Amino acid sequence: MANEELGRTLRRLRRLASLTQEELAERSGVSVDVIRQLEQRRKHSARLPTLHALANGLGVELTTLLGDPPAVASGGENDGPRFVAMRRAVMPALWGPGPQTTGPEFSLDRLREQIADGWSQYHAAEFETVLKVLPDLIADARSATVSGGEDDRRVSRVALGKALQLAGHVAVRMGKTDLALIALERAIEAAEHSSDPLLRPMLVNSVAWTYQRQGRLDDALNIALSAADDTRSGGYADTADGLKVWGALVMSAATSAARSNDYRRAAELMADAENEAVRVAKLPSGGDNRMVSVFSPSSVRIERVRLAVQYGHPEEALKLAKGMRLSKDTPPSWRTWLLLDVARAHTDLGDAAGAVKTLESLRRVAPTWMQHHTLAVAIVRDLWALPNQPAGLRALAEFLGIGD
Repeated sequence: MANEELGRTLRRLRRLASLTQEELAERSGVSVDVIRQLEQRRKHSARLPTLHALANGLGVELTTLLGDPPAVASGGENDGPRFVAMRRAVMPALWGPGPQTTGPEFSLDRLREQIADGWSQYHAAEFETVLKVLPDLIADARSATVSGGEDDRRVSRVALGKALQLAGHVAVRMGKTDLALIALERAIEAAEHSSDPLLRPMLVNSVAWTYQRQGRLDDALNIALSAADDTRSGGYADTADGLKVWGALVMSAATSAARSNDYRRAAELMADAENEAVRVAKLPSGGDNRMVSVFSPSSVRIERVRLAVQYGHPEEALKLAKGMRLSKDTPPSWRTWLLLDVARAHTDLGDAAGAVKTLESLRRVAPTWMQHHTLAVAIVRDLWALPNQPAGLRALAEFLGIGD
């Protein structure tokens, strides 16, 4: 995997983890000489297994080490006018005018539908479309929170919280985790006085994910488990929506535990989530699935595949994925991760043809996501370095803009 920014990113993440080069070498199993050459940019490339080991040693996702996705330019594409407009919406100018009350043409139901559509577009990797509409959605939601009676305002704060949460997720995908946390903290402020008791734990889950991207694994684990306990003790896990929120928090906690090398705890948490996931379909249907955390037997299995391949068990990952039937409400983003992890497992096992076949499936079902993910590029580049390239690889390389 060739990447001009790889050495700089590796050095930054190592320092954030308070590790010396020697300590990272011991934790990752990668020689200190390779780490030193990468950080000094005397070496600009590494094979996927090496990057995988370094990411594990740092306690971060592989995609965090790989840096900006190919659809996002580090030099400023994501800081263009649309992204600046989203920043301004999340953080209005100090001492500027406050939100105006809504006009007679305003419809809260229509706003909520627009926000739900925004989440669908996010899960389909239509980030430019989301960036275009987010500023107006946030502004309209803010206006709604100062209009009407208190009951209307409480409902409007739910819309504001979900719009700001969406902004936070987009910011994470663009590599702007500090902005994401600002958006999510402001969403939590709205949630504290909203009409939806599940909004706050959903937002906590988003904060935990952002902490994971920053390498703050203990923080991510602790807040996810605390919110999951609160959700269950409050009786909310007895509804379909509440159980989804609880389950998503538990899976998030499992991911943090695994990245901290506490595999036993991660396995226990995932087993608990898997046992409870079957209850979702048996409970009374909740609200709009687009506005609730993703949790089902399918999502649990996808997460188990992800953890298996990330922590050196590609055979188990392929066994878990074999014959999997995804529920109809599984978002494209989750389907993408499953196929990427299956392709990565094939690559780890030396099955180049299996990896290409899986990536071809991903290109058919989620081409935009494939172009967005650095992991797809990393896998294809690893395969490209093989002496005997499998059929179909060249077409994938051209699709991802990988030259000779």
